[in-house]
Formats: sequence, C-alpha cells, structure tokens
Amino acid sequence: MTLVSGWGRFPVVDSEVLRPRSFEAVGAAVAVTGSVARGNGRAYGDAAIGAVRTIGMTTFDRVRWFDPATGRIRLEAGVLLSDLIDTFGPRGFLPFVVPGTRFVSVGGAIAADVHGKNHHGEGGFGRYVDSILLRTGAGETIEISREQNSDAFFATVGGMGLTGIILEATMRLRPVETGWIRERVISASDLDAAMRALEASESATYSVAWIDCVARGRDLGRSLIYLGEHVRADELTEDADRFPIGKNPHLAVPFDLPSMTLNRLSVRAFNELYYRMGARRAGGDHVVSLYPYFFPLDSISDWNRIYGRRGFLQHQCVIPERGARAVLADILDRVSKRGDASFLAVLKKLGHGDGLLSFPLPGYTLALDFPVKGDILNFLDEIDRLVVAAGGRLYLAKDARQSRATFEAGYPALSRFNAIRKSLDPASNIRSKLSQRLFDEV
Repeated sequence: MTLVSGWGRFPVVDSEVLRPRSFEAVGAAVAVTGSVARGNGRAYGDAAIGAVRTIGMTTFDRVRWFDPATGRIRLEAGVLLSDLIDTFGPRGFLPFVVPGTRFVSVGGAIAADVHGKNHHGEGGFGRYVDSILLRTGAGETIEISREQNSDAFFATVGGMGLTGIILEATMRLRPVETGWIRERVISASDLDAAMRALEASESATYSVAWIDCVARGRDLGRSLIYLGEHVRADELTEDADRFPIGKNPHLAVPFDLPSMTLNRLSVRAFNELYYRMGARRAGGDHVVSLYPYFFPLDSISDWNRIYGRRGFLQHQCVIPERGARAVLADILDRVSKRGDASFLAVLKKLGHGDGLLSFPLPGYTLALDFPVKGDILNFLDEIDRLVVAAGGRLYLAKDARQSRATFEAGYPALSRFNAIRKSLDPASNIRSKLSQRLFDEV
C-alpha cells in the first residue's frame, strides 16, 4: 500500500497503486472492486484515489494520429496538456480549453470536464471531445460519442472517472497563429465593479478576475480583471518568435512551510502589493506569452507546499447569476473576517456544462484556498449552506470534504448518472474515495 493524496495533500490515504503498461493490464486491474484511474494527480481532493486500487495512466502518453487539415487528434488518456501544447502549438494548434495548470492529463481533463477562462463563451473541455475509448467496470471496451453510446458519453464527460477507465480520446484543437495573448487589465475597486467588468467583457475570448479575498469594507471584493485574445502573426514584431517555448518551473518550494506562514498579515500584505502592481498595468494592452497568462502558478514547482504539512482545501463554488452578487458578498465578507484564505482567489463567469455532472452552470464561480487548520471544516460547511440555498454547487475536481447532502442538492442529474453508471458497471468495480464519500450506497 502507498500513501496517496490529491494536489491539496488532504486527505492522505492508503491505496494500492498500479501502473499498467497495456490496455489489457488496465482491464485486469479494473476487475478488482474499488479501482479508479489517476492521471497526473492534479485533482485537489480524493477523486483520483481508488477505494482499494489506484490505476496510474501517465504511461499511456502516445498520439495515435493528427489531421493538420482539421485539427482533430486521437491520443491516449495519459498525454499531458503541457506536451500537447509544446508539441502542437508550434504547428499552429492549441487545446480549445485549458484549466489553471497545464500539467493535467487528457483523461483527467475529460473526467472533470475542466473549464478555463473562456467557458462563458466557448464551454468546457468536453465540448471539444468527439469520442472516447472506455474500459467499463463490466470488462467491455467501448467507443462512446454523442452519436454512439451517447448516455455513456455524457456521463463520462465530467463523471470523475466513475463510468470506467478512459483509454483514448479523439478531440479537436484550436487553430492559432501564435503562442501569444493580448492581455488587458481592468482594475475594479469592489465586488460590484468587478462583476460589472466581467459582464461588460462577455465578448472577450478569455476573462478572469483575481479577487482580493481579505479586503473589507468599501474595498470588499476589489479585483483585477484579465481579458485575453489570441495574437495574430501580423501583430508581432518581425524578430519575435511566433511560439514561445514552455519552460520547466524555475522556482520551487523545497519544503513544507510552517503553518503560520499564511496568516492575516502576510496574506493582506501580499494582496495589497499584488493589487497595486496590477492596477498600474490597467488600461492598456500587453502582449504576454500564453504560459503566464493561462498557467501563472506552473512557474513554481510544488507550490502546494506553501500551505504546510497538513495541506490545503480549495472551495470552488458556482452561483447562478440571479442573486449571485449578494451571496458572493456574504461569502467574501465571512472569508475576509477570517483572514487566512489564500493569496490566489479567482472569480469567473461560466456558461452551461455539457456532461451530466459537469460543474458549470450559468453564473459566477469563486475559487478560494484555505490551509487545513483550526475550524476550517466547520467554516466551509457554513459556506456550503449559502451555496446550496442559492441553487449553486461545488466542483468535484477540487472537493475533499463536502457532505453528501450538499452534493446531492447541487447536481439534479445525479439519479440519471447513477443509472448509467450501474449499467456500465453492475458489480460496482469502479469506485474512488470520492465516490465512497458522495455516491456509493452506505
């Protein structure tokens, strides 16, 4: 047995870990009750930890074929988005959707139906997946798509790996002329101004707000909004490289920082400095590489150690647009009074999700990090109650502790998902720590 955790390093649990090297070996592993697939381990909580056995999939990292005329590609589930970007970006293609880190496997991105800074206009990762090769818990290997085995397809997109093991996928890539982003920064003095700026920028391809989660009073919710568009080749100077090279992290957190590092004073000081520096850049356009625009934390290796040995929890909720302002203000007011939330808090607009259990719904998503200490679990239960009362829900790929009642209240398609899951896996062989906590019969 091996101690395994998600990126948040909470919880840490025992699991048998296998790294099969053939699809046949994957099938044999799934035959044991309590197995689930794991990509690169970037789900924050317990979604990619098997109830008994965890099946590592990063050895399956081959591209089967690529059509440069259409941008369609067939690839194994263990391919990382970082490799996809570095390999096909210089050829003029990028994924349509990327989350906040490029170190995510394709299989994991499908299972979580990850969203990016363009969900308000272009949807999530699963929207650009045409078909999936799935190994079910019943031992079958089936091709699923919107036209073929469609119920299984829409349950698998966003289904957190519980419909089977994703082996391969065919997906579409976005044609681009360069690897640069034209960024515009908007400074918002409070939450109302931030929400107005996001609403006024819905025509932007990419939009996201960094939000100061410890600001209080008239500054509550002050933010920096980052808009982005792909830069055309004719917008670059003649000596500029069309596609910048992605670099490995040049900074690292070499050890677990003391739990006292993130406190009211340190977070407030960082946020004040960050806001002032960002506000100075507001108003004009800046050309930046896609890497810092989409993946700001990827430049720091093992940044999750900042939160200390006990790890951290990310609370990411989505609140329906109607009434979102009051709920978000209430959440931020409670968080600012605690003073121990993270320096990285994100506010975005979302559109409709595609999978049965896809997280997005039309409204606002707020993501906050908290070190695991003190009464944080009770505090987050309080926040959950605000989210549920507003008709919102929590993101399963980031979750490590929500209650079954909170989960069931937020996902109205759960009963349909469970029926499809049962049809694909009658013996319930596919089970994760997350499914034990939220899905499985007790």
